[in-house]
Amino acid sequence: MSGDKITIYEELTLPGGSCDGILDEHKGFIIRGGREMEAHFETLWDLFKSIPSLAVPDASVLDEMYWLHKSDPSTNPARALQNRGELVEDMSDLTLTPKAIEEILKLALTREEDLNDKRIDEYFTEEFFASNFWLYWATMFAFEPWASAMEMRRYLLRFVHHIASLADLSSLRFSRYNQYESLIRPLVAHLESEGVVFQYGTQVVDVLVTNAGGEKVATELKLLVGGITGGTEGEAGGSTGLTNAGTAESVILEPTDLVFITNGSITESSTFGDNNTPAPVVTDRGGAWKLWKTMAERDRAFGYPEKFSEGIPDANWTISATVTLTDNKIAPYIERLTGRDPRSGKIITGGPCNIKDSSWLYGFTMSRQPHFEAQDPQKELVVWLYGLFSDKLGDYIKKPIRECAGWELTAEWLYHLGVPVRTAMEAVYTLLEVDRGVPEVFASSFDVRMLMNALYYLNDKKPLSAIKLPFAAKVIEKAALAKVKGTYIEELLHDAKLI
Repeated sequence: MSGDKITIYEELTLPGGSCDGILDEHKGFIIRGGREMEAHFETLWDLFKSIPSLAVPDASVLDEMYWLHKSDPSTNPARALQNRGELVEDMSDLTLTPKAIEEILKLALTREEDLNDKRIDEYFTEEFFASNFWLYWATMFAFEPWASAMEMRRYLLRFVHHIASLADLSSLRFSRYNQYESLIRPLVAHLESEGVVFQYGTQVVDVLVTNAGGEKVATELKLLVGGITGGTEGEAGGSTGLTNAGTAESVILEPTDLVFITNGSITESSTFGDNNTPAPVVTDRGGAWKLWKTMAERDRAFGYPEKFSEGIPDANWTISATVTLTDNKIAPYIERLTGRDPRSGKIITGGPCNIKDSSWLYGFTMSRQPHFEAQDPQKELVVWLYGLFSDKLGDYIKKPIRECAGWELTAEWLYHLGVPVRTAMEAVYTLLEVDRGVPEVFASSFDVRMLMNALYYLNDKKPLSAIKLPFAAKVIEKAALAKVKGTYIEELLHDAKLI
């Protein structure tokens, strides 16, 4: 089919839907997430083998991705954290008990029709939910205990090959930049070069369908054109998208026309906050959900959208944030966990790092930097945060995640990284360009730095080597200094002028 026979109606002012990534002049870099791609996305890669790369001459997007992964394969050395910045000791194990394994097999062997309206927590016991397997599975696919057992079974069967790599996510594939710039932009550029028409700011409110010879035939599209509220939210895929102020139009279809619709979306109706304002919670389901509901109410052959969009528990609001680090205070903590330099241009976390003892089930991911073409990786590092449990109080910020502004989301993350509270406050104020004082922390006798400093002055500002000690003590001192060489303790001794 020639491209000029194809029209794509897009509700937003930016293509790509959930695969977004923009630089907002007021809010900075924004991403709502990223799709976790793997080698066996056959349809995706079959498509992108024919899409020219915008970054690599004479290569397809698939070629670009293949070479990138070959030179910089993805692994995650910090998949699970706890105790404020410590790696989980048994991180490489799935920690499944025989009973939990039996429950997984039972679900996989259950007929799908027997799983209608069943929740995941109706099939599994606490032994399963306490396992690393559930931590990895839930955070990789955004599953929660009250989610559909049917969907859980489908994912088990579809992604069974991932079980061996859940602990390090080595089966995943990541693009050079965010997925909007690395995938959507080259795809749209190619389609437009072939004559495909993109009509933005257009909501499809209904598709009229008749039954002809036992087959369903789409006859007309009902459109709402030009109802964009404007602003960054619309461009970034925000909640507001279209209003009812647009112009109603219709498109008469031929029997040979093919119609593809988006029936619901994980990022439909998403809203945006800022550093000081939480993202508002809205109940409007958005255009894609409304279209599906309209069609399904007329003909149940189109499914049951309410199973996915209605009766959402308070605990099920997924909140994410894009944090841009503009100094070097936090990068060392990430490097300590991953063993990787965030400014190297290579894979850093290789997928989500999740905090096992976080009440929000908080996590973060840091892709190759720069994550945006416009980003200066020597001055800016972009991190994406997200939490799955939105009805529980934070461990540092004593509020539900859905009630938190940007600075609070950042502070909670820094707390779980193990950043000292004072340093975390300083970092948050720097990020927000807030010119405020940070309360001083009393350097008490429990602070080893104070003890070293006191020893320096008690010895009349002389190093340890100048202290007169018995021979045996001198030998012990020499051995101790050799032991701490190259460690943080050696740095503290240098700072205290003791060596």
